[in-house]
Parts: sequence; C-alpha cells; structure tokens
Amino acid sequence: MSNNTTSSIITIGRKYGSAGRQIGQEVAKYFGIKCYDKELLEHAANDSGICKELFEHHDEKPTNSFLYSLVMDTYSFGYSSAGFTDMPMNHKIFLAQFEAIKKLASEGPCVMVGRCADYALADNPDCFSVFVHANLDWRINRIAQKYNKNAKEAKDMINKTDKSRSSYYNYYTNKKWGSADSYNLCLDSSKLGIDGTAKAIIEAIHIYDSLKK
Repeated sequence: MSNNTTSSIITIGRKYGSAGRQIGQEVAKYFGIKCYDKELLEHAANDSGICKELFEHHDEKPTNSFLYSLVMDTYSFGYSSAGFTDMPMNHKIFLAQFEAIKKLASEGPCVMVGRCADYALADNPDCFSVFVHANLDWRINRIAQKYNKNAKEAKDMINKTDKSRSSYYNYYTNKKWGSADSYNLCLDSSKLGIDGTAKAIIEAIHIYDSLKK
C-alpha cells in the first residue's frame, strides 16, 4: 500500500467552530477519497425519495418524541413496512441517512462528517471514528471572523449548534457526543491547528491500516 492510500472509512464528529469539516476535507484530499458532509443529505434524499429540503430542515436536530427501540425495530423491516410509512418525518430522515451512510461506506474508503456516521458504521471493521474539539475562545474567534459576527453572537451560535448536535447524537445512539469513550481518537484543533489536526488523523489512519493487514 502506498503512503497516501487507505482502506478505511473515517468518520469525524466535531464541535461547532472546531474546523471539523475543513479537517475532514484535508484528510480526504490527502488520501484521494471523497468527503461527505452535507452531501450525505443529498444522497439520502435521492435514495429515499424524500425531498432534500426536509433533510436540511431536520439536519442534526434532536427530537423529543422518539422511541429508539421502536424505530430500530421498524428499520429492521425496511422502508416498505407500514411502520416506516406511519413514522414521523424526522424519524424517516434519520433512517434514510443511516441507510445512505452504510451504502456510501460499502462503495469504498471515504470521510464522513457528523450525522452519527460512526454509529451507523459501528459494525464496519474499516471504520475509524474521530472527534474534533477545540478551546471555546478559539472557536468563538474563528466563527466571528468566518461569519462576521461579534463575540456574543458567535458564542450563541456555538452553544446552540453544539447543544443540537449533542442532543441528536445522544438520542439516536447508545453513546455520548464528545466523550472519549465514544470514539477511536479525539483531537484538539486549537492546540494542533487545522493542518496539524489533519496530519494527526492521517498518521493515525496509517497506523490503523498497517494493523489491519
């Protein structure tokens, strides 16, 4: 295996403002593989027949009316079951994304950002899960510059988005968002920098691939 190829599917969970998506794109570029972020929504929409706007509306947002065991039972029967037809739209969205993630992973190595991809691929021996976090002040500064916001506005955006992602992840999986126990590798992008974090992930993947041989 040459130095810039991989057999792994890399999933990246990320705190808002930690540059997780950009880091994922750098990792994908290095290995010459695709990086799926919001593209996951488009694939799920195309495969399920549910319009893309609904996926965007429900994207990584929590729900309070969902019984995990019930939905996973329904999932096991497939989309054609009456149970799926009768499910609320946010449940259908989650299951369609779940299916799209598994399908894309079956096509070969790639990087997937967010959307419980690590959970969807928990049984895939090629999956390597990463979580990117960063110092709050560093994230505030980055979001303020990126979106031309003041510090308070940036902090509010961060808190709101992190709360939404955390609730969504915790609700649909049996793990805790951001907890080291939930991932294979956790990295602080405010300490390593964006390029340094990408390089750390790349090095970890090289090690992981060598151990799989």
